[in-house]
Amino acid sequence: MSLFEIIAILLSLSAFFSYINARYIGLPTSIAVMAFSLVFSLVLIGLNQLGMTGLADWAEQLVGGADLGQTLLNGLLSFLLFAGALHVNLEELADQKWLVALLATFGVVLTTFLVGGAMWYVLEWLGIPLPFIYCLLFGAVIAPTDPVAVMAILKSVDAPESLTTKIAGESLFNDGVAVVMFIAILGIASGEREATFASIGELFLQEAVGGLVLGFLLGLLGYHMLKHLDNYQVEVLITVALVAGGYALASRLHMSGPLAVVVAGLMIGNQGRAFAMSKKTEQQLDTFWEMVDELLNAVLFLLIGLELLIVTFELPVLWAGLAAIPLGLLARLVAVGVPVMGLKPFREFKPNPIKALTWGGLKGGISVALALSLPVGPERDLILPMAYVVVVFSILVQGLTIKKVLGAEG
Repeated sequence: MSLFEIIAILLSLSAFFSYINARYIGLPTSIAVMAFSLVFSLVLIGLNQLGMTGLADWAEQLVGGADLGQTLLNGLLSFLLFAGALHVNLEELADQKWLVALLATFGVVLTTFLVGGAMWYVLEWLGIPLPFIYCLLFGAVIAPTDPVAVMAILKSVDAPESLTTKIAGESLFNDGVAVVMFIAILGIASGEREATFASIGELFLQEAVGGLVLGFLLGLLGYHMLKHLDNYQVEVLITVALVAGGYALASRLHMSGPLAVVVAGLMIGNQGRAFAMSKKTEQQLDTFWEMVDELLNAVLFLLIGLELLIVTFELPVLWAGLAAIPLGLLARLVAVGVPVMGLKPFREFKPNPIKALTWGGLKGGISVALALSLPVGPERDLILPMAYVVVVFSILVQGLTIKKVLGAEG
C-alpha cells in the first residue's frame, strides 16, 4: 500500500465519520471520530474471528503503514502544537506561570513515580513480571496530559478561559518534559544511560533547555521575517516552514522539538500577531492553522481508534490497564493538589481548581506514540495495551464528561 493510498484512506474515513457525527450525533468531533474508529476496529476484529480475514488484514496493513508512533512524534505533533500555541494568550499564561511550570515539571516527575510504584505492586499481584524500571517507564508514558486531546476537547466544550489557560499551558509544555523522562528511563532500562543525576541533568539541559532556546530563536527569526512583509500567502508559508524546519532541526540537534515549536508558536501568536501582521494576514493565518488543526486532529484520533487492530490484549494485562486508570487519576490528583496547595498562600484560586485540573488532564496520542516507540519485546507488549486502555478511557469518559466537571470552576 503506497503512502498516497494510506493518506487517502485515512482522510476519507475521517471525513466520513465526521460527517455522520455532524449530521446525526453532535459529539465533539475528535471524540466522535475516535469512537467510530474503535467501533470500526471491533467490527473488523469480529469479522476476522468469523473467518473473514481479508478486510481485517487490509486494515492492519493500513495501520502498520501509517505508524502512529513515528507519524505523530516526527510529523503531526509539530503542526498540532504550533496551531495550539498560536491561540494561547501570553499575558494570561504569564499570570499562571508558576502553576503551569510546576505542573509541567514537578507534576510529570511525581506522576511518573507514583504510577510506576503503584503499578509495580499491581502487576506483581496479578502475576505479571515487569521490572520496576519498566513500571517507571509506563508511568512516564501516561504522565503527560496530551496537548492535542486537551485543546481539541476544551475548544469544543467552551471551557472557562482561566482554566483553559492553565490546562492548555501545562499540556503544551509537559509533553516535552515527559519525553525527556521517557528517554532517560528507557536509556537506564536498556543500559545505555547511567542512573545518575549528572546524566539525567545533562539530558534535560540538552533536550528541554535547548528546545526552549531554539524555539525562542526560531520565533525571533519568524517574527522579523513577518514584520518585513505584507503578503499573507508568503507569511503563511513562512510559518509552515518554521514548524517543519524547526522541528526537524531540533531533532537533528537532539533538542526537544515539541518545546521548540510551542515557544515559536507563542511568539508568533502574540508578538507576531500584535506587531508583525496586518489584519488580513492575521485572519488568513488563523483560518489556515485552524483548518490544519481540525484536519490533523481528525486523522490522529482516527489512528488512535484503529490502533486497536494491532494491540494485543491478554486478560491479566487488560485488568492491569483498568487498574491503571484510577491509579493514574489518583496520581494526577496528588500531582495537581501539591502545587495548588503550595501556591494558595500566594495567589487566589477559583473554587475546586484541583478537581477541574485533575479531570481535565486528558491523555492522548502522545502516550500511545511513546508506547509504540518502545523496542519490540515483552516489555512493550505489556506497556502498550495498558497505555491504550488509559488513553481510551481518558478521551471517551473524561472527554465526554469534562463539560460538567468544568462547571466547578468559572
